[in-house]
Amino acid sequence: MKLQEKLKNMEKIALAEIMEAVSMDDLEKAKVKYLGRKGEITSAIKGIKSVAKKDKPKVGSLINELKQKITVLVDEKEQAFRNKEQALFENNDITLPGINDEIGHKHPLIKTMEDIVEIFVNMGFKSVDAPEIETEFYNFEALNIPKNHPSRETFHTFYVENGMLLRSQTSTAQIRVMEKEKPPIQIVHAGKVYRPDAVDASHSFMFYQLEGFMVAEGIVFSDLKGTLERFAKAYFGEDVKMRLRPHYFPFTEPSAEVDISCFICGGKGCRVCSYKGWLEVLGAGMINPKVLEFVKIDPAKYTGFAFGMGIDRICMLKHGIDDIRLFYENDVRFLKQF
Repeated sequence: MKLQEKLKNMEKIALAEIMEAVSMDDLEKAKVKYLGRKGEITSAIKGIKSVAKKDKPKVGSLINELKQKITVLVDEKEQAFRNKEQALFENNDITLPGINDEIGHKHPLIKTMEDIVEIFVNMGFKSVDAPEIETEFYNFEALNIPKNHPSRETFHTFYVENGMLLRSQTSTAQIRVMEKEKPPIQIVHAGKVYRPDAVDASHSFMFYQLEGFMVAEGIVFSDLKGTLERFAKAYFGEDVKMRLRPHYFPFTEPSAEVDISCFICGGKGCRVCSYKGWLEVLGAGMINPKVLEFVKIDPAKYTGFAFGMGIDRICMLKHGIDDIRLFYENDVRFLKQF
């Protein structure tokens, strides 16, 4: 290729590269490439010696014109970048304090849930997952809540397509695990549940719940009591006391509500415990033999216990929070406290 043609191609490429530069770094690279000591223009000047004597003045003139065009365009582009930086600088108040990128942290409900699960895992329970969308069989019937049973009113939930529903309790994990595994079984599961409750300071249509259960030969009520007592002391403090009150759940028999002595006032009575000295924390009981029969586990050979607690309620008690809605409003002023 003749030097004249090479110069014409160089002009097209060089001017395009300079115009397309999006930063001072890009522009500097183009400047060095064409105007530098070892750049394309310098190489062209050195190439004049191979040009015929009569063409040398013309080629020299072309090189000078190209160098001038590139230089002017580089200077204009540099000035445009400087003007842009200056405008940006002038529109910012450098006296304002800097903006810190705050490091996020886990939501208080998730942190509470993980802390509780860890306590039970350390006691030998295995943490499992379970679906939030269930059938009536897993949510009701297999838990000894047949159709038209009065207790269904307590667990009414949201129905979706094909007769499926959003589970109203994590006890569904019991059935799914016992269908697949045979005793001995020692499981804990935590996740979201749904009920069409009117939202107020103590109720929400969605909340977090934890389910735990154990099935094996020779499991008795004292095993349940000892397990829950160990959890209460691990989570609320060694000085906490626990009591069980008779209750009714269709999937356990006998059943109990579990209270702990108020860890705020030491059982003397305060605003948190409504001046009763006790806090209700969970429900529990021995697994109803009918539930074992649903999953083809022989109730004459195996027994078990189950317990369930509301993560939201535990978190509210632990931190003295009086409105469950605060967990779901995502007000950073509230969440930053944890």
